[in-house]
Amino acid sequence: MITRICKLMACTSMAAFGAAMTAAPAAAQEQPSDTISWPDAPITVVGAPLAEPIGDRAYSITAITPDMLANEPSQRLENALRLVPGLQQFRRSDARSANPTSQGITLRGLGGNASSRALLILDGVPQSDPFGGWISFPGYDAINLAAVRVRRGGGTGGDGPGALAGTIELESAGIAADQSSVYADMAYGSRDSLEASIGTSQALGQGGLSLSAQYARGDGFVPVIASQRGAVDRAAPYEQLGVNLRFVAPLNATTELQASARAFTDQRERGFAFSDNDNAGADASIRLVGRGNLPWSALAYVQTRSFESSFGAISANRATVTQSLDQFNTPSTGLGARVEIRPSIGSGGELRLGAEWRRTTGETRELFTFVAGSPTRLRRAGGDSETLGAFAEASWQASTDLLLTGGGRLDYWSLANGHLRETVIATGAPLTTADFADRDGWEGTGRLGFAWDAAGLLKLRGAAYTGWRLPTLNELYRPFRVGPDATAANAALAPERLRGAELGLDYEIYTIRLGATVFWNRLDNAIANVTLARGPGTFPGVGFVSGAGAFSQRQNLDAVEAKGVELEARADIGDFDLAAAYSFVYAEVRATPGQAAIDGRRPAQVPRHFATASLGWFPQGGDSGLNLTARYVGAQFEDDLGQLALEDALTLDARAALRLTDNLLVELRGENLFDTLVQAGISGPGIIERATPRTIWLGVKLDIE
Repeated sequence: MITRICKLMACTSMAAFGAAMTAAPAAAQEQPSDTISWPDAPITVVGAPLAEPIGDRAYSITAITPDMLANEPSQRLENALRLVPGLQQFRRSDARSANPTSQGITLRGLGGNASSRALLILDGVPQSDPFGGWISFPGYDAINLAAVRVRRGGGTGGDGPGALAGTIELESAGIAADQSSVYADMAYGSRDSLEASIGTSQALGQGGLSLSAQYARGDGFVPVIASQRGAVDRAAPYEQLGVNLRFVAPLNATTELQASARAFTDQRERGFAFSDNDNAGADASIRLVGRGNLPWSALAYVQTRSFESSFGAISANRATVTQSLDQFNTPSTGLGARVEIRPSIGSGGELRLGAEWRRTTGETRELFTFVAGSPTRLRRAGGDSETLGAFAEASWQASTDLLLTGGGRLDYWSLANGHLRETVIATGAPLTTADFADRDGWEGTGRLGFAWDAAGLLKLRGAAYTGWRLPTLNELYRPFRVGPDATAANAALAPERLRGAELGLDYEIYTIRLGATVFWNRLDNAIANVTLARGPGTFPGVGFVSGAGAFSQRQNLDAVEAKGVELEARADIGDFDLAAAYSFVYAEVRATPGQAAIDGRRPAQVPRHFATASLGWFPQGGDSGLNLTARYVGAQFEDDLGQLALEDALTLDARAALRLTDNLLVELRGENLFDTLVQAGISGPGIIERATPRTIWLGVKLDIE
């Protein structure tokens, strides 16, 4: 599969950019090719997006190439993203053991919230959960990706709401319009884990069809560290399935239809009774791409999600557990459309004009306050959100050495039908009947940047930008509990707003590429879970909290300010590939007088140091070889008060591959080879949970072309 995908990916604009961590000036202006070299004849590939905007040369961008994805020992997208300096999820654990609601993604120390502060898009479609803003990573395991582009810093243009810390762009691999292929992969791993995938790409006239499916399961590991386990603790199994269908066909000489549909299911347990989660979804999208004298694209999509989660209250000695919550369904829907045109403004210039509409609806439905094993209360909470925006961006090659770019966007937003209903199950008597006021407003954002080829091989770039994020329906309307702690929602939350600037240098000579960026970001109205009191007591929005717990509320902080530096290096020397990245972030909370306890503190879940390094050896450029990847994450705080600390961690992963025939490859993969304790979270009275321990995989990959 890897060989087949890499051959096809090479033609797409995403992969063309992914040839370097930061594109060289000349390469960034090249138009994507629709053909690639094959042993006998050129192959026409369909399914690419519009060419990357030339203005992106002014921004800090990292590309994850097909080879980098293939060499990720876990074979999971969320772990491959950890190669990007400063990119993190809310938790250090991945989608095999983390609670799905904790898998928000962010950059540059703007974390502290499980909702994503970076915008993840697939083929132009925003991917955050419509209700909660987290990312359902198992939904991408059945998708063949051309490459991944991570643009750090606030966005405007086509990015829109949610692109505070940056934008992560995923593009599906192109389809060979005159070739057909089939692949099948299977791997067996530690703790009776199994991964299997199958797919085909078939030529249909001048277009093509791709179909893929992926399945993964495992008995899992015990999340709680050994010294703190009790009778209730057990391994946390998972089972995940995804299918993906993509159809591409030219409508005429310049216009192409791209249609996609995918569905996934994701079942996990958290390592004790009453801790299971069930996350499912289905998406469909249609994109038209015009590549004539007036390039344009038009996109429409629909997303549906259904989330179920249970939670149990564990005794102090971890000997017994009783159910405390049954979030039996959280249906949500996302709808959207986007159009963009690129009129010509002469040689060396580019103009982008467009508009975008997004709408989300969702409601949590849950049973709580269990007595003698049975629920006594029913909660329903949710609402609707909508945004409508228009953008314009222009880039101009002012001279052979200087590129200037700038743009702006105006968005109208609205929140409607917000509600919280809590009733007594036995009688139907209402306990809480709250209808929250509809709200709306306008948000203006923009960015300016330049790229100057200072001395042939050296490029200086700089940018200033703004961005914004609308609170999720989950943050606005749903109170929740984790163990003895309770957090109230806040329907009055204001949108988050970001201001930032960066200055960077890129140097490239032969096959060596170096990059350095310094940045400053200020996130005003940052949404955080703010600790307000300790139990025991009865508190608004959550009810009674025991003496072992804390009462918090989602609130807007005055700001989170983050500044730092990012370093990247790549080199291809003979049969060796080397890559390294480092990020230092100094982030502080700026709080109002009512939040004085957290003023000046580092935000929760934000380490100061990230580092990755990898060494690959692939003789004669083949796919047989060895890859080693080391990752380091610094210490961070679990809570906003800085009282619970997660230790730093250094892990080593590896992958060895051997091609036995043209169609058969075998591989041995290892995650966390030295079995490092990676602390992923602290709950209750200091109970430490861990991320993935040492895991070994043996697999085979079959390609038929």
